[in-house]
Amino acid sequence: MSDLYLGLISGTSADGIDAALVRFDDGPARLVFGRTYPWDPMLRAQLVALGQQGASLSLDAIAELDVRVARAFAEAANLALADSGTPAHAVRAIGSHGQTLRHRPWGPYPFTLQLGDPSTIAERTGITTVADLRRRDIAAGGHGAPLLPGLHAALLHAADEDRAVLNLGGIANLTLLPARGEVHGFDTGPANALMDAWTLRHLDQAFDQGGAFAAGGRVDQGLLGRLLDDDWFTQPPPKSTGRDHFHLGWVEARLRGDEAAADVQATLNALTARTVATALQASQPGTRRVIACGGGVHNPVLMAALAAALPDAIVESTAAHGIDPDHVEAMGFAWLARQTLLGLPGNLPSVTGAAGPRVLGGLYPA
Repeated sequence: MSDLYLGLISGTSADGIDAALVRFDDGPARLVFGRTYPWDPMLRAQLVALGQQGASLSLDAIAELDVRVARAFAEAANLALADSGTPAHAVRAIGSHGQTLRHRPWGPYPFTLQLGDPSTIAERTGITTVADLRRRDIAAGGHGAPLLPGLHAALLHAADEDRAVLNLGGIANLTLLPARGEVHGFDTGPANALMDAWTLRHLDQAFDQGGAFAAGGRVDQGLLGRLLDDDWFTQPPPKSTGRDHFHLGWVEARLRGDEAAADVQATLNALTARTVATALQASQPGTRRVIACGGGVHNPVLMAALAAALPDAIVESTAAHGIDPDHVEAMGFAWLARQTLLGLPGNLPSVTGAAGPRVLGGLYPA
Protein backbone atom coordinates (compact mmCIF):
# COMPACT_ATOMS: atom_id res chain seq x y z
CA MET A 1 0.00 0.00 0.00
CA SER A 2 1.22 3.50 -0.83
CA ASP A 3 2.72 5.51 1.98
CA LEU A 4 1.97 8.83 0.29
CA TYR A 5 -0.28 11.30 2.13
CA LEU A 6 -1.60 14.77 1.34
CA GLY A 7 -1.76 17.43 4.06
CA LEU A 8 -4.04 20.47 3.77
CA ILE A 9 -4.19 23.51 6.04
CA SER A 10 -5.20 27.15 5.99
CA GLY A 11 -3.66 28.91 8.95
CA THR A 12 -4.72 31.73 11.23
CA SER A 13 -3.95 34.39 8.62
CA ALA A 14 -6.06 32.59 5.97
CA ASP A 15 -3.48 33.64 3.39
CA GLY A 16 -3.93 30.51 1.27
CA ILE A 17 -4.50 26.76 1.36
CA ASP A 18 -1.22 24.91 1.81
CA ALA A 19 -1.05 21.48 0.19
CA ALA A 20 1.82 19.06 0.80
CA LEU A 21 2.34 15.58 -0.63
CA VAL A 22 4.46 13.67 1.86
CA ARG A 23 6.09 10.26 1.59
CA PHE A 24 6.98 8.20 4.65
CA ASP A 25 8.75 5.23 3.03
CA ASP A 26 12.30 6.17 3.97
CA GLY A 27 12.15 8.27 7.14
CA PRO A 28 9.77 10.26 9.29
CA ALA A 29 8.57 12.45 6.40
CA ARG A 30 9.78 13.60 3.00
CA LEU A 31 8.11 16.42 1.08
CA VAL A 32 7.35 15.29 -2.48
CA PHE A 33 5.40 18.38 -3.57
CA GLY A 34 4.20 21.53 -1.87
CA ARG A 35 2.24 24.52 -3.07
CA THR A 36 -0.04 27.22 -1.67
CA TYR A 37 -3.30 27.81 -3.51
CA PRO A 38 -5.09 31.15 -3.14
CA TRP A 39 -8.52 31.58 -1.62
CA ASP A 40 -11.30 33.14 -3.60
CA PRO A 41 -10.88 36.78 -2.49
CA MET A 42 -14.49 37.20 -1.33
CA LEU A 43 -14.41 33.96 0.66
CA ARG A 44 -11.10 34.91 2.25
CA ALA A 45 -12.43 38.33 3.22
CA GLN A 46 -15.38 36.68 4.94
CA LEU A 47 -13.13 34.25 6.82
CA VAL A 48 -10.80 37.03 7.95
CA ALA A 49 -13.71 39.17 9.11
CA LEU A 50 -15.11 36.27 11.14
CA GLY A 51 -11.70 35.64 12.66
CA GLN A 52 -11.43 39.29 13.63
CA GLN A 53 -14.82 39.07 15.33
CA GLY A 54 -15.89 41.73 12.86
CA ALA A 55 -18.92 39.86 11.56
CA SER A 56 -21.57 37.45 12.69
CA LEU A 57 -23.39 34.78 10.70
CA SER A 58 -26.60 32.87 10.97
CA LEU A 59 -26.51 29.13 11.56
CA ASP A 60 -27.46 28.54 7.91
CA ALA A 61 -24.62 30.79 6.72
CA ILE A 62 -22.06 28.99 8.91
CA ALA A 63 -23.22 25.62 7.58
CA GLU A 64 -22.93 26.88 4.01
CA LEU A 65 -19.49 28.30 4.75
CA ASP A 66 -18.44 24.88 6.05
CA VAL A 67 -19.20 23.42 2.61
CA ARG A 68 -17.65 26.34 0.70
CA VAL A 69 -14.40 25.95 2.63
CA ALA A 70 -14.45 22.19 2.02
CA ARG A 71 -14.92 22.71 -1.71
CA ALA A 72 -11.95 25.08 -1.75
CA PHE A 73 -9.85 22.50 0.12
CA ALA A 74 -10.91 19.76 -2.29
CA GLU A 75 -10.02 21.98 -5.25
CA ALA A 76 -6.58 22.65 -3.73
CA ALA A 77 -6.07 18.91 -3.24
CA ASN A 78 -7.05 18.13 -6.82
CA LEU A 79 -4.81 20.91 -8.15
CA ALA A 80 -1.90 19.58 -6.10
CA LEU A 81 -2.43 16.13 -7.58
CA ALA A 82 -2.61 17.53 -11.12
CA ASP A 83 0.36 19.87 -10.67
CA SER A 84 2.52 17.08 -9.26
CA GLY A 85 1.36 14.43 -11.73
CA THR A 86 0.06 12.23 -8.91
CA PRO A 87 -3.02 10.03 -9.43
CA ALA A 88 -5.58 10.12 -6.64
CA HIS A 89 -5.34 6.36 -6.08
CA ALA A 90 -1.65 6.76 -5.16
CA VAL A 91 -2.56 8.82 -2.07
CA ARG A 92 -3.50 6.77 0.96
CA ALA A 93 -5.28 9.63 2.78
CA ILE A 94 -5.72 13.37 3.07
CA GLY A 95 -5.11 15.02 6.43
CA SER A 96 -7.24 18.17 6.50
CA HIS A 97 -6.92 20.79 9.20
CA GLY A 98 -9.66 23.04 7.86
CA GLN A 99 -10.02 26.74 8.66
CA THR A 100 -10.32 27.61 12.33
CA LEU A 101 -13.40 29.65 13.13
CA ARG A 102 -13.04 29.62 16.93
CA HIS A 103 -10.51 28.08 19.32
CA ARG A 104 -11.43 28.33 23.00
CA PRO A 105 -9.97 25.37 24.90
CA TRP A 106 -10.80 26.78 28.35
CA GLY A 107 -13.84 27.38 30.52
CA PRO A 108 -16.56 24.92 31.53
CA TYR A 109 -17.24 23.87 27.91
CA PRO A 110 -13.94 24.03 26.00
CA PHE A 111 -14.16 23.76 22.23
CA THR A 112 -12.44 24.31 18.92
CA LEU A 113 -14.23 24.69 15.60
CA GLN A 114 -12.71 24.25 12.15
CA LEU A 115 -14.64 24.73 8.92
CA GLY A 116 -14.23 22.43 5.91
CA ASP A 117 -16.67 19.50 5.79
CA PRO A 118 -14.47 16.39 5.38
CA SER A 119 -17.27 14.40 3.71
CA THR A 120 -17.24 16.97 0.91
CA ILE A 121 -13.46 16.69 0.58
CA ALA A 122 -13.58 12.88 0.41
CA GLU A 123 -16.42 13.00 -2.14
CA ARG A 124 -14.75 15.55 -4.42
CA THR A 125 -11.26 14.03 -4.33
CA GLY A 126 -12.06 10.33 -4.12
CA ILE A 127 -9.48 10.05 -1.32
CA THR A 128 -10.04 8.92 2.26
CA THR A 129 -9.93 12.02 4.44
CA VAL A 130 -8.88 12.39 8.08
CA ALA A 131 -10.14 15.58 9.73
CA ASP A 132 -11.36 17.15 12.97
CA LEU A 133 -7.91 16.58 14.42
CA ARG A 134 -8.06 18.87 17.46
CA ARG A 135 -11.26 18.08 19.33
CA ARG A 136 -10.28 14.67 20.75
CA ASP A 137 -7.31 16.22 22.53
CA ILE A 138 -9.58 18.94 23.96
CA ALA A 139 -12.07 16.27 25.07
CA ALA A 140 -9.17 14.67 26.95
CA GLY A 141 -8.47 17.93 28.79
CA GLY A 142 -5.84 19.30 26.41
CA HIS A 143 -5.63 22.47 24.35
CA GLY A 144 -5.81 20.74 20.98
CA ALA A 145 -2.64 22.65 20.03
CA PRO A 146 0.12 22.69 19.10
CA LEU A 147 -0.20 19.33 17.33
CA LEU A 148 3.04 19.21 15.34
CA PRO A 149 5.76 18.87 18.01
CA GLY A 150 5.83 15.11 17.43
CA LEU A 151 6.81 15.64 13.80
CA HIS A 152 9.21 18.44 14.74
CA ALA A 153 10.97 16.05 17.12
CA ALA A 154 11.20 13.33 14.47
CA LEU A 155 12.67 15.71 11.90
CA LEU A 156 14.81 18.15 13.89
CA HIS A 157 15.87 16.76 17.29
CA ALA A 158 19.63 16.71 17.94
CA ALA A 159 21.42 14.82 20.68
CA ASP A 160 24.16 17.44 21.05
CA GLU A 161 22.22 20.69 21.64
CA ASP A 162 18.97 22.08 22.97
CA ARG A 163 16.83 23.25 20.09
CA ALA A 164 13.49 24.95 19.54
CA VAL A 165 11.29 24.88 16.47
CA LEU A 166 9.44 28.17 16.00
CA ASN A 167 6.36 28.25 13.80
CA LEU A 168 5.70 31.81 12.60
CA GLY A 169 2.19 31.48 11.25
CA GLY A 170 -0.68 33.72 12.19
CA ILE A 171 0.10 32.68 15.74
CA ALA A 172 3.62 31.85 16.92
CA ASN A 173 4.29 28.58 18.69
CA LEU A 174 7.37 26.85 20.02
CA THR A 175 8.39 23.21 20.13
CA LEU A 176 11.11 22.68 22.73
CA LEU A 177 13.56 19.93 21.77
CA PRO A 178 16.07 19.43 24.58
CA ALA A 179 19.05 17.27 23.75
CA ARG A 180 17.83 14.97 26.53
CA GLY A 181 14.39 15.05 28.04
CA GLU A 182 10.75 15.43 27.20
CA VAL A 183 9.41 17.44 24.28
CA HIS A 184 7.26 20.45 25.20
CA GLY A 185 5.50 23.11 23.19
CA PHE A 186 2.96 25.94 23.36
CA ASP A 187 1.70 29.06 21.62
CA THR A 188 3.57 32.25 22.50
CA GLY A 189 1.16 34.82 21.04
CA PRO A 190 0.57 36.61 17.74
CA ALA A 191 2.98 36.37 14.82
CA ASN A 192 1.67 37.30 11.37
CA ALA A 193 -2.06 37.59 12.09
CA LEU A 194 -1.99 41.07 13.61
CA MET A 195 0.65 42.42 11.25
CA ASP A 196 -1.23 41.06 8.22
CA ALA A 197 -4.52 42.57 9.41
CA TRP A 198 -2.91 45.96 10.11
CA THR A 199 -1.20 45.92 6.70
CA LEU A 200 -4.45 45.06 4.96
CA ARG A 201 -6.24 47.93 6.68
CA HIS A 202 -3.61 50.59 5.97
CA LEU A 203 -1.95 49.46 2.72
CA ASP A 204 -4.67 47.25 1.24
CA GLN A 205 -2.09 44.48 0.96
CA ALA A 206 -2.48 40.96 2.35
CA PHE A 207 0.86 41.06 4.19
CA ASP A 208 3.90 43.22 4.88
CA GLN A 209 6.10 42.37 1.90
CA GLY A 210 9.71 42.08 3.09
CA GLY A 211 8.78 43.76 6.37
CA ALA A 212 8.98 47.15 4.63
CA PHE A 213 5.95 48.60 6.45
CA ALA A 214 7.43 47.75 9.86
CA ALA A 215 10.89 48.92 8.78
CA GLY A 216 9.43 52.33 7.99
CA GLY A 217 8.24 52.86 11.55
CA ARG A 218 9.64 53.05 15.07
CA VAL A 219 8.72 50.84 17.99
CA ASP A 220 6.34 52.67 20.34
CA GLN A 221 7.52 51.50 23.76
CA GLY A 222 4.38 52.74 25.49
CA LEU A 223 2.14 50.82 23.11
CA LEU A 224 4.38 47.76 23.37
CA GLY A 225 4.00 47.85 27.14
CA ARG A 226 0.21 48.05 26.87
CA LEU A 227 0.14 45.13 24.44
CA LEU A 228 2.35 43.05 26.71
CA ASP A 229 0.11 43.84 29.67
CA ASP A 230 -2.28 41.05 28.75
CA ASP A 231 -2.67 38.26 31.27
CA TRP A 232 -2.51 35.66 28.51
CA PHE A 233 1.24 36.19 28.09
CA THR A 234 1.94 35.30 31.73
CA GLN A 235 -0.18 32.15 31.76
CA PRO A 236 1.94 29.00 32.11
CA PRO A 237 1.85 26.27 29.46
CA PRO A 238 0.01 24.36 28.23
CA LYS A 239 -1.64 27.18 26.35
CA SER A 240 -2.91 28.02 22.90
CA THR A 241 -4.67 30.92 21.29
CA GLY A 242 -5.97 32.27 18.00
CA ARG A 243 -7.38 35.19 16.10
CA ASP A 244 -10.45 35.22 18.33
CA HIS A 245 -8.20 36.61 21.11
CA PHE A 246 -5.51 38.47 19.18
CA HIS A 247 -7.48 40.49 16.63
CA LEU A 248 -7.49 44.13 15.52
CA GLY A 249 -10.04 45.06 18.16
CA TRP A 250 -7.53 43.87 20.76
CA VAL A 251 -4.92 46.23 19.29
CA GLU A 252 -7.30 49.16 18.91
CA ALA A 253 -8.33 48.96 22.55
CA ARG A 254 -4.70 49.71 23.47
CA LEU A 255 -4.06 52.61 21.06
CA ARG A 256 -4.05 56.24 22.13
CA GLY A 257 -5.37 57.15 18.71
CA ASP A 258 -2.56 59.36 17.41
CA GLU A 259 -0.04 56.64 16.49
CA ALA A 260 1.45 56.52 13.01
CA ALA A 261 0.38 53.37 11.16
CA ALA A 262 3.99 52.35 10.45
CA ASP A 263 4.89 52.76 14.14
CA VAL A 264 2.07 50.40 15.11
CA GLN A 265 3.34 47.85 12.57
CA ALA A 266 6.88 48.14 13.95
CA THR A 267 5.49 47.65 17.45
CA LEU A 268 3.50 44.56 16.43
CA ASN A 269 6.68 43.15 14.92
CA ALA A 270 8.50 43.83 18.20
CA LEU A 271 5.65 42.22 20.15
CA THR A 272 6.15 38.92 18.32
CA ALA A 273 9.92 38.94 18.85
CA ARG A 274 9.63 39.91 22.52
CA THR A 275 6.99 37.34 23.42
CA VAL A 276 8.80 34.52 21.62
CA ALA A 277 12.11 35.39 23.29
CA THR A 278 10.61 35.80 26.76
CA ALA A 279 8.77 32.48 26.51
CA LEU A 280 11.82 30.62 25.24
CA GLN A 281 14.17 32.06 27.84
CA ALA A 282 11.73 31.15 30.60
CA SER A 283 11.07 27.61 29.42
CA GLN A 284 14.36 26.44 27.86
CA PRO A 285 17.09 28.98 28.61
CA GLY A 286 19.85 26.76 27.24
CA THR A 287 18.48 26.80 23.69
CA ARG A 288 21.30 27.06 21.19
CA ARG A 289 19.37 26.86 17.91
CA VAL A 290 15.96 28.22 16.95
CA ILE A 291 14.69 26.68 13.71
CA ALA A 292 11.88 28.73 12.19
CA CYS A 293 9.15 27.86 9.72
CA GLY A 294 5.94 29.45 8.47
CA GLY A 295 5.32 32.63 6.52
CA GLY A 296 7.16 34.83 9.02
CA VAL A 297 10.46 33.30 7.89
CA HIS A 298 10.19 35.48 4.77
CA ASN A 299 9.97 38.68 6.82
CA PRO A 300 13.60 39.79 7.29
CA VAL A 301 12.61 42.51 9.76
CA LEU A 302 10.92 39.95 12.01
CA MET A 303 13.78 37.46 11.69
CA ALA A 304 16.29 40.19 12.56
CA ALA A 305 14.23 41.19 15.61
CA LEU A 306 14.14 37.58 16.76
CA ALA A 307 17.90 37.22 16.33
CA ALA A 308 18.47 40.41 18.33
CA ALA A 309 16.12 39.22 21.08
CA LEU A 310 17.87 35.82 21.25
CA PRO A 311 21.58 36.72 21.08
CA ASP A 312 22.75 33.40 22.54
CA ALA A 313 21.00 31.26 19.93
CA ILE A 314 21.31 30.73 16.21
CA VAL A 315 18.04 31.75 14.52
CA GLU A 316 17.62 30.07 11.14
CA SER A 317 15.02 28.68 8.75
CA THR A 318 14.10 25.02 8.44
CA ALA A 319 15.52 25.43 4.93
CA ALA A 320 18.96 25.13 6.54
CA HIS A 321 17.91 21.58 7.41
CA GLY A 322 16.51 20.73 3.98
CA ILE A 323 12.86 21.35 4.93
CA ASP A 324 10.74 23.91 3.07
CA PRO A 325 9.54 26.39 5.74
CA ASP A 326 6.34 27.12 3.83
CA HIS A 327 5.04 23.56 4.02
CA VAL A 328 5.99 22.24 7.45
CA GLU A 329 2.46 22.67 8.80
CA ALA A 330 0.82 20.95 5.84
CA MET A 331 3.40 18.16 6.16
CA GLY A 332 2.33 17.87 9.78
CA PHE A 333 -1.29 17.20 8.87
CA ALA A 334 -0.21 14.55 6.40
CA TRP A 335 1.74 12.99 9.28
CA LEU A 336 -1.27 13.23 11.60
CA ALA A 337 -3.46 11.48 9.00
CA ARG A 338 -0.94 8.65 8.85
CA GLN A 339 -0.85 8.41 12.65
CA THR A 340 -4.64 8.08 12.69
CA LEU A 341 -4.75 5.41 9.99
CA LEU A 342 -2.07 3.43 11.85
CA GLY A 343 -3.98 3.75 15.11
CA LEU A 344 -1.17 5.77 16.69
CA PRO A 345 -1.50 8.88 18.91
CA GLY A 346 -1.10 12.25 17.23
CA ASN A 347 -0.86 14.41 20.35
CA LEU A 348 1.86 14.80 22.96
CA PRO A 349 0.31 15.25 26.43
CA SER A 350 3.48 17.05 27.56
CA VAL A 351 2.58 19.70 24.98
CA THR A 352 -1.20 19.97 24.98
CA GLY A 353 -1.93 19.01 28.59
CA ALA A 354 -4.27 16.17 27.60
CA ALA A 355 -4.87 13.31 30.02
CA GLY A 356 -2.90 10.98 27.77
CA PRO A 357 -1.95 10.06 24.21
CA ARG A 358 -4.93 9.93 21.87
CA VAL A 359 -5.60 8.81 18.31
CA LEU A 360 -6.93 12.01 16.74
CA GLY A 361 -9.59 12.87 14.22
CA GLY A 362 -12.35 11.19 12.30
CA LEU A 363 -12.05 9.00 9.23
CA TYR A 364 -14.12 9.71 6.11
CA PRO A 365 -13.63 6.92 3.55
CA ALA A 366 -13.22 7.59 -0.13
